[in-house]
Amino acid sequence: MRTAALALSLVVASAAAGAQTGAANRGLTAVEGVLVGHHTLTERPTGCTVVLVEAGAVAGVDVRGGAPGTKETDLLDPVNSVQQVHAIALAGGSAFGLDTATGVMRYLEERNIGYDVRVAKVPIVPAAILIDLWVGTNPKIRPNADCGHAAAKSATSGPVPEGSVGAGAGATVGKWGGNKRAMKGGLGSAAIQLPSGLVVSALVAVNAAGDVIDPATSRVVAGMRTEDGRGLADVRSLLRGGTFDRSEPEPGVNTTIGVVATNARLTKAQATKVAQMAHDGFARAIVPSHTPGDGDTIFALATGRRDGEANVSLVGALAADVMAEAIVRAVREATSVAGIPAARDLVK
Repeated sequence: MRTAALALSLVVASAAAGAQTGAANRGLTAVEGVLVGHHTLTERPTGCTVVLVEAGAVAGVDVRGGAPGTKETDLLDPVNSVQQVHAIALAGGSAFGLDTATGVMRYLEERNIGYDVRVAKVPIVPAAILIDLWVGTNPKIRPNADCGHAAAKSATSGPVPEGSVGAGAGATVGKWGGNKRAMKGGLGSAAIQLPSGLVVSALVAVNAAGDVIDPATSRVVAGMRTEDGRGLADVRSLLRGGTFDRSEPEPGVNTTIGVVATNARLTKAQATKVAQMAHDGFARAIVPSHTPGDGDTIFALATGRRDGEANVSLVGALAADVMAEAIVRAVREATSVAGIPAARDLVK
């Protein structure tokens, strides 16, 4: 087993070394046929992000957090009938944000896109939400169906806008010590393209209880701040030191949600395995992750536009790699909102 794991790690390292950089500059849309659109409600702020695959894509999902808010995830179980989805909706606003999927469905229906049930075409739009209601001054401002429609209408194949936009507009990180020491989370996206033509990409809205760690350096990029607010406390050290031995992360303010996509041809079971493996990216870049108060969820999409049998282990390993990169990008590209500082604001 150790020999197989080492061989796979060497394959991934070699693949990354030979990867093309053009795909990475586009993020999730590096996979042909995938479109991304945002709608941001700046007055609170909050928002939603829509991933469109109008030609359909095989999909899987894996939910690891203890407090998820999702829609249509049961349909993605490999034993269930529907084989493809047409969009994924990610939103802030807690469970209220699931209403964005209705707007995405309306957009797709207007274009006669959906699962054919003879009397109508029903768009298949799974969704997941994060909790950002505490950010800003009015928790009644949250993304709704109209926001989902607007995000879908704005979706393009261009480079994915990142930072404090869409589902990441009200996202925050570093809340184990309370909201007063939090920092701005955000939305990030990354991709890798191998010389073989295989593309794997990721998009994520980072709203974690924990800190964001750069796996390349093992340093904290954003998270719980020190008492004076000018530096990073490093939750890893505090956890090991027993500082939080009787406390839990701030409730009702967390959850990181994301999508990985590939041009490989996968079955629903294989897409589900890729979603599972992509959670390794959460574990590498968020400490702690998958807590009882997080609803951490990853969807996996496979467009099947690349011919040939897929190496599922390779796709999943790359998905974890680009997911970790997207998480780091989310906080580095974020800007401060509602008095919550971003990584770029800290004294160097």
